[in-house]
Amino acid sequence: MGAGHAHRLHRPGRSPVHELPPHTKLVAVLGFVVVVVSTPREAVWAFALYALLLAGVAAAARVPAGFLLKRLLIEVPFVAFALLMPFVVPGERTELLGISLSVPGLWGAWNVLAKGTLGVAASVLLATTTELRALLLGLQRLRMPPLLVQIASFMIRYGDVVTDEMRRMSVARRSRGFEARGVRHWGVLARSAGALFIRSYERGERVHLAMVSRGYTGTLPVPDETPATRAEWARATALPLTALLVCLICLICLPGRTP
Repeated sequence: MGAGHAHRLHRPGRSPVHELPPHTKLVAVLGFVVVVVSTPREAVWAFALYALLLAGVAAAARVPAGFLLKRLLIEVPFVAFALLMPFVVPGERTELLGISLSVPGLWGAWNVLAKGTLGVAASVLLATTTELRALLLGLQRLRMPPLLVQIASFMIRYGDVVTDEMRRMSVARRSRGFEARGVRHWGVLARSAGALFIRSYERGERVHLAMVSRGYTGTLPVPDETPATRAEWARATALPLTALLVCLICLICLPGRTP
């Protein structure tokens, strides 16, 4: 558990963004997302500025645009939901290319796409520039309950182990000529899922006993880290504070509008 756990989302590098303490980046991303969600949807220009801010962070972190865009595909289900809104939301209608669309639905779709995409992009940048273990240590420094941090640590460490076990079971079934083609094969898959659960449970017991034998008392050791300096906090909070300034300008220019 003491070693870092690499993940394909993380892109190792040496940049001003990579070198920031993880807890400062967590605060910065959370603040940025809160500001984006609080921005009125009618302020289209503000979302363009937010996108430019994230592009600047990506450039400072030396993250290629293709790498970032490929990982934004995770929001495809939300995009599909947003594209349906102009057709199903009641209200004033408008014509676009001969198709009748709902005006509130169009605004709702834009709201979901703009804010969702910016939030996902900020999260992807955080994961790209910060190792998973460093993120967990950052959460612990922000006084997140230690038990939740430990649960997340074990999930990250042993998620791939359980996945590999499931892959080996699948290979074993196929080597014996099994292919799931219909409902009649669900029983085999259910028994496989049960066996995987039992193996995972037994592995968890063995891991716990091994940790107890090595002096585990309910808390994991945290390496000594110097507190973040004012300069590091200033660099980290530059993103949310700039976004907050844009949001305040929007609220002044668009009185009476709701986010």
